[in-house]
Amino acid sequence: MSDTRAHRIEDLARLSGATVRTIRAYQDRGLLPRPERRGRANIYTDVHLVRLHQIADLLDRGYGLASIKELLEAYDSGRGLGGILGLVAEVDGPWTDEEAVRISRAELDARFGGTPDEAAVAEAVELGVLEPVPGDDGTFLVPSPQELTVAAELYAAGVPLSAISGHLRELRGQVEHIAARFLEFTTEHVFARYLEGPHQPTDGDASEAASLVRRLRPLAQQTVDAELARAMRTLAVRHLRQHLGSGETSDGRRASRSVSVPEETMRAVEGLVGAERAPEFFVLAAEREVRARALDALTSNGAPPVDLDEEG
Repeated sequence: MSDTRAHRIEDLARLSGATVRTIRAYQDRGLLPRPERRGRANIYTDVHLVRLHQIADLLDRGYGLASIKELLEAYDSGRGLGGILGLVAEVDGPWTDEEAVRISRAELDARFGGTPDEAAVAEAVELGVLEPVPGDDGTFLVPSPQELTVAAELYAAGVPLSAISGHLRELRGQVEHIAARFLEFTTEHVFARYLEGPHQPTDGDASEAASLVRRLRPLAQQTVDAELARAMRTLAVRHLRQHLGSGETSDGRRASRSVSVPEETMRAVEGLVGAERAPEFFVLAAEREVRARALDALTSNGAPPVDLDEEG
């Protein structure tokens, strides 16, 4: 498209779909180049028309005017807008496969005991677990259905809603710290070459960085999932052993009990399940034996013997 065609501001507005007032506002914000002055008239060219179309496209994508200005400045400095937009789209894109769902207030109350709790709902909205739907007071948007399901299961297990909210606040702070560290780590070791140096990243650099973001996106969650599973396995066994392997003193305090295991037996168990899981093996084996003896006692109290060889 040639940039030599001259337009008055009214013609530019008609061709671009923007109003004269909007065009002047873009000029004041530095989004649009100043027109050329010819005599008493301000003359615009197709360069201005292309820029107005770019702004409209970015607005449709959901960018604010401040972000649009930064993107266009990058474009003007020689970096391709396509690569930059691709990078921004990857960073701004969803970091989970979950899809938000809607839930009515009646359904919400039913999942949490059937009794309305205004304070709990307000707390959930503040935490972002629920989002009010504009124009529909009886409906909420649930950004993470999994998170709401976890809360419902904990509540059904007897955990108060206030405790669930407090736990979520604490957990969120810890997870945000993990996310910040992962971003610092990847920035230092992966993205530094795109952000540092005497020259601004090119369109190719931005496209390559966007591809890296796409590849690295699932790594944070995969790492956290693996480490959480490891920690839960280790700590849960320790916790279970402390509670199942302890008794109570006469004053109600819990006292731990230790049991000596022959070294040969310990080596055999560790050979079967590993040293880390040996305590869990002993706890579960003891529990199975207790249950088996309880079943034997039940079946021996007046129950007629069963002849497995009897026909019919």
